Amino acid sequence: MKPTPFLSLTGLIAVFFLMAGSCSKPAVTPSDTDSSATGALRVSASFAAQTSQFAFDLAHQVAKEEGQAKNFFVSPLSLHIALGMLLNGADGQTAQEIQKTLKLDAQTLAEANQTYRNLTDNLPAVDPGVTFKLANSVWSRTTFPVETSFLSILKQTFDAEASTQDFNDPATVGKINVWASEHTNGRIPKVLDQIQPDNVMFLLNALYFKGNWKAQFNPEQTVTLPFTLASGSQVNVPMMRLDGNFRRAFQPGFSAVELPYGDDKFAMTVLLPAENTTADAVLANLNQTSWTDLQRNMTLSKIDFGLPRFTLNYAINLTSALSTLGMPTAFTNKANFSKINAKQGLLLSFVKQNTFIAVDEKGTEAAAVTTGGMSTTSIQLPTLYNRPFVLVIHEKTSGTILFVGKIADPTKVNS
Repeated sequence: MKPTPFLSLTGLIAVFFLMAGSCSKPAVTPSDTDSSATGALRVSASFAAQTSQFAFDLAHQVAKEEGQAKNFFVSPLSLHIALGMLLNGADGQTAQEIQKTLKLDAQTLAEANQTYRNLTDNLPAVDPGVTFKLANSVWSRTTFPVETSFLSILKQTFDAEASTQDFNDPATVGKINVWASEHTNGRIPKVLDQIQPDNVMFLLNALYFKGNWKAQFNPEQTVTLPFTLASGSQVNVPMMRLDGNFRRAFQPGFSAVELPYGDDKFAMTVLLPAENTTADAVLANLNQTSWTDLQRNMTLSKIDFGLPRFTLNYAINLTSALSTLGMPTAFTNKANFSKINAKQGLLLSFVKQNTFIAVDEKGTEAAAVTTGGMSTTSIQLPTLYNRPFVLVIHEKTSGTILFVGKIADPTKVNS
């Protein structure tokens, strides 16, 4: 067996979508929605199933890019919301690719926005024993006009703060980083190092989670034990121990245990590979169907459980992963974000995510900020031979060079 630390994070990767799978379809619309009107978390089964598959697709791609020996920790929910905001500014093929990548192609944008609104209003309050916060913002350059309708839908659906800033002022980077820090309880202090000259907009989602275990580990029982890496070598880790009744299941290739937080509305599910397989193999076989099957097979059992205590800061540029998952056009000059600005060409220059997780005897603290950078499409400037140049006349089949010359002054007829 060659387990790696990241697999124990899989439950958090998907839990925020998966927990809502049995809820009824929302009966509200973005146009008449506010936090007092929704009243309860309502997510359609189709939305939950589709976005769960998005979570696993994302995890598969990131695991592939990072390799077997590296930790990773991503928030599909944060990414989904950030791309959902972007989707409202896209049109044509660009919008179709984003919608399909998000697994929302069977829904209308209005239907998806209903769920985004409901999640924004009600997910933070679903468990009073857990702290869960969502925040969205859009930052634009003062010289870049943004369609009023786009800003309106971001406010209406995602409760997004809109801020117009001088992107040439170095202080603007600090303002954006402060926003990220404030909305993640200081766990994500920086998301931008600098603003490029062609950047005209940033879309941000921040997510913060803190929950104590429903059954906490006793710190006095934490002992130092060896942990086997993917390479086969070992390192010593502080191993927390707990003996109690938990939901668990045995599936082909792995066993799973569910660790609930607070009032049992949130949980971390940890999956341990069998001796003859690896964490990567287990992760590769996870999808919405296998996850649903796992939940169905969970039964309450008394177990003696050990989990490493760990802290992880992680950052990843998701541009390549999202292109592979099905939305490449957004990152090219062919992108269509005319609903953000109808007159200027825009492309998605990058999508990055910064995350944090700390797991100890009391519980878990986790945070994520997804940042999407928008840039103007590069204008193709003509190539002007307006200085001395060389020319070669040649025959391509044989490779024979017929003439070679240099034109230093085109006005000189005779030389």
